[in-house]
Amino acid sequence: MGLLFTPLELRGLRLKNRLAMSPMCQYSATEGGEVTDWHLLHYPTRALGGVGLVIVEATAVLPEGRISPFDLGIWSEDHLPGLRELARRIREAGAVPGIQLAHAGRKAGTARPWEGGRPLGWKVVGPSPIPFAEGYPVPEALDEAGMARVLEAFVEGAKRALRAGFLVVELHMAHGYLLSSFLSPLANRREDAYGGSRENRMRFPLEVARAVREAIPPELPLFVRVSATDWAEGGWGLEDTLAFAERLKALGVDLLDLSSGGVVPGVRVPVAPGFQVPFADAVRKRVGMPTGAVGLLTTPEQAETVLQAGSADLVLLGRVLLRDPYFPLKAAKALGAEAPVPPQYQRAF
Repeated sequence: MGLLFTPLELRGLRLKNRLAMSPMCQYSATEGGEVTDWHLLHYPTRALGGVGLVIVEATAVLPEGRISPFDLGIWSEDHLPGLRELARRIREAGAVPGIQLAHAGRKAGTARPWEGGRPLGWKVVGPSPIPFAEGYPVPEALDEAGMARVLEAFVEGAKRALRAGFLVVELHMAHGYLLSSFLSPLANRREDAYGGSRENRMRFPLEVARAVREAIPPELPLFVRVSATDWAEGGWGLEDTLAFAERLKALGVDLLDLSSGGVVPGVRVPVAPGFQVPFADAVRKRVGMPTGAVGLLTTPEQAETVLQAGSADLVLLGRVLLRDPYFPLKAAKALGAEAPVPPQYQRAF
């Protein structure tokens, strides 16, 4: 029997299958960070297409932590009505609603990709005063008061997400955004308790994970997305990720979502189908922690093979779902599984 369309249980939550929609920024919120009609169509459509879990895009816990002025926000009670409606529609369409909480750090404040993606001159923060790339602003190094403010924003964001009806919270610790940049020696040159050794560089991300885990009911899972490697000499690598995973597991993190890169520009990434699956495999087998695999997984057979090999517990789909919202329905047909949609909608398919 195939594994792709079998349930996955994490704490008290049951996903109907092992397919999830990966968080992908849409840059389509209002300038106040509120949900728009775009989100209310985009996400429920993918839920109706058959994934077991929809993880809503990186949602900023502070206004200055947005990648662009049009990112979703969760720093204010004003965001709750739209987020509540979005979670409701995802759930009604048959998927578990999840959300990724984020702070873009030194990569914040850029124009949308189709507007050139250029930095807009925002005041940005990071672990050290090292700009992401030429033309980006020099970040202000966070002091302990600043880190405390960010930590509290993540906790309050998690609480709002739960009040809005989301059942999975994922912390964004990948792709060179704020928490990721604390981990990497290429971005973190601090000389205090939050820099230098790997243990010190992990300290602030672990503090955030601990605080958010304590804010989430014990029956609901917490995910973390990490960049397993910087793909750069002298940067964060797989052995670092394994050590970090051990610490996250001990804190009660339930699944590690393994991506890579994004900390520094200009690196050579060996992009190929399934190129990031070995990271998920290593964490799952060496740490004994549930993992999510992501990265150019574009066929039902690929996804099934990842699970059969024991490389991951969950397959996260990205651009394939942008191209084809109903990919899971086609995958179920190809693998001889039942259509993964609510009974009231099955006649439509």
